[in-house]
Amino acid sequence: MNVDCMQSKLKEMLLEKRYNHSMMVKETAVELAHLFGADVKKAEIAGLLHDCAKNFTKEEMFELCKKYGINLDNISANQTGLIHAYLGAEMAKDLFEVDDEEIYDAIFYHTVGKPNMSLLTKIIYIADAIEPLRHYEGVERLRELAHTDLDKALVYQIDMTIKSVLKKGSLLHPNTVDTRNYYLSR
Repeated sequence: MNVDCMQSKLKEMLLEKRYNHSMMVKETAVELAHLFGADVKKAEIAGLLHDCAKNFTKEEMFELCKKYGINLDNISANQTGLIHAYLGAEMAKDLFEVDDEEIYDAIFYHTVGKPNMSLLTKIIYIADAIEPLRHYEGVERLRELAHTDLDKALVYQIDMTIKSVLKKGSLLHPNTVDTRNYYLSR
């Protein structure tokens, strides 16, 4: 399936605000891919599809997890905002005919991260946080870091995520902590 077809299909699946965000992540991912020498086509596809499973209800997400054989850990099951990443990776394969492990991983890990991420996975993780429609305290500094050092940008973004999760009193996924520690110790 070509990118134009993917965009049309995605537009039918998502609310307008989420679709616009996905388009901005796509553009930001392409920009970062050019800057850091990643595969631009993969960045375009992963950026576009990273939130393709975002508009499902909690119940629908659990049903889709069963369909795709996704076994949720306790934290993901209780923090349903994480589930769309796992489902999105599966749906990219199933509904959008994307057969690429690197794109799969970039979508799968764009919420919690993982140690030793591929360049593409880092790009999608960061592009999701810095796309032009994002406005929050610290985003300008993150954008600066993202254009000079992706690893420093990752740590900065994860630190902001951890602070936000703690402030909300929510569960913190161990992958996020492991990712932070991995990149901080390099």
